[in-house]
Amino acid sequence: MTLNNLAMHYRDQGRYADAESLFKRTIGILEYALGSDHPYFAWSLSNLAGLFIAQGRYAEAEPLYKYSLIISEKVLGPDHPRVGLSLSNQAGLYRAQGRYAEAEPLYKRSLKIREKVLGPDHSAVGTTLNNLAGLYSGSVLT
Repeated sequence: MTLNNLAMHYRDQGRYADAESLFKRTIGILEYALGSDHPYFAWSLSNLAGLFIAQGRYAEAEPLYKYSLIISEKVLGPDHPRVGLSLSNQAGLYRAQGRYAEAEPLYKRSLKIREKVLGPDHSAVGTTLNNLAGLYSGSVLT
């Protein structure tokens, strides 16, 4: 996980090529050591997707988010907080692309999971509510 943390640091500094290399290396190591059905593997895929979003590489981010969600649901169960995070991440991608109708149900499901598991006063619930409000303020959903 140290490589992953360094990759996140590089991403935050705008050193995208360095971050991408380390994220990919982390993914390879985790897949080899823990398998492709491990939560850490899923989270690393999600981190790489986040890097791609920061660069506007949406088409490359989407399959990573989808795969990360599939793994998380399978391994952790459909109501785990990390599943809520994965849903929110994918919704954020869709929101960034103006795909509001696709983002809304993901944010709503994320909110439902987070409220159920973490309680209505948890900061993750507030974050999801804020993201959903941002979606509504910037979209034309009916």
